Amino acid sequence: MAVLAPITLAGRHVKLAPLALEHVPALVAAASVDRASYRWTFVPGGADAMTTYVQEALALRDAGLALPFATIDAATGTVIGTTRYGNVERWPWPEANPNRREVDAVEIGWTWLSAAAQRTPINTEAKYLMMRHAFETWGVHRLVLQTDERNERSRRAIERIGARLEGILRANRASSIGDVRSTAVYSVIAAEWPGVKAALEARMAARG
Repeated sequence: MAVLAPITLAGRHVKLAPLALEHVPALVAAASVDRASYRWTFVPGGADAMTTYVQEALALRDAGLALPFATIDAATGTVIGTTRYGNVERWPWPEANPNRREVDAVEIGWTWLSAAAQRTPINTEAKYLMMRHAFETWGVHRLVLQTDERNERSRRAIERIGARLEGILRANRASSIGDVRSTAVYSVIAAEWPGVKAALEARMAARG
């Protein structure tokens, strides 16, 4: 499967840079303060676990299945977390079909931020930048976001950016706390993107 070209996405509050092993120490520092908010999200603790986490993300990148980023506070240049495109789909279109894309569908996820960066404009702007690139550069037909059904804060955040709930995958994977989770699946499709984009831009402008 083709490897997606590394990209940097930059906005007013956040820069998303290609994830690299050199980001491990800063990610360990970002994840080490007030881990209570990570109950429903897997966030590695310690250098060894974080190194493995980054290595696995880079292996998926090299296989053409993901494109991971270090999330950087644009104001300070500090690495404050990570996010990625994952579950990259390329559908088997006939070669000349006008619907054929470099990427047909993709998921945004594996997102976590340091405690201080949560509930700031950073996450909204990061999602906006990733969605805009997916729809306007790759031309995806479908974009997916998923979270543990019990993670109400994450679900409300996903709904605020304009994604629609498709349904609940019942008891479909291991959770971050070691039990079996059900997954809330949300999506935005290409036809919805112009409206979602306008609403996000208005929201970001209002927040400054």
